[in-house]
Amino acid sequence: MSEAARLASHRAYSGRLINVDVDTVRLPTGVVTELEMVRHPGAAAVVPFLSDPSGPDPQVLLIRQYRYAAGGALYEIPAGTLRSGETPEECARRELLEETGCRAGILDALTGIYTTPGFTDEYIHLFMAAELSRGDSSHDRDEVIETEARTISQALEMIRDGRIVDAKTIVALLFAAGFKLGW
Repeated sequence: MSEAARLASHRAYSGRLINVDVDTVRLPTGVVTELEMVRHPGAAAVVPFLSDPSGPDPQVLLIRQYRYAAGGALYEIPAGTLRSGETPEECARRELLEETGCRAGILDALTGIYTTPGFTDEYIHLFMAAELSRGDSSHDRDEVIETEARTISQALEMIRDGRIVDAKTIVALLFAAGFKLGW
């Protein structure tokens, strides 16, 4: 299948976190159409293991964060937007520290995901962290966050029963459990 070609683009909105462009695109079929695209600088997210990940039922540290768009608090893993010039690894370490107060001795790449490729180019790099040391968190002014320790089996149960509904968190926990830990 051939690639799409952007024929024109105009910025409809510029914001602090995102931009919105309206692109005129020639699709692989030859059809020309306009697409609204949310432009995002990318992000990183990390599954923090409080205990040895190779143990029988290791503990992970989840955050419970108020999300206005979701109408309440969600269970998530620490995550945040890439800053200009920042690598995904640097972002994952920074967000882990800011949101949980933990520093990672080991940071291991898991995978990456497009969040909603139908209208945004946001790509999240997923990691797992181990050998954590505790310090102080420093939440952003607009963040309302609590941390909660759970075993990996409890976190997987929370996915199964619908208590964890955040996509990046689901993917990262399932990936870590299935491909890194062999659950």
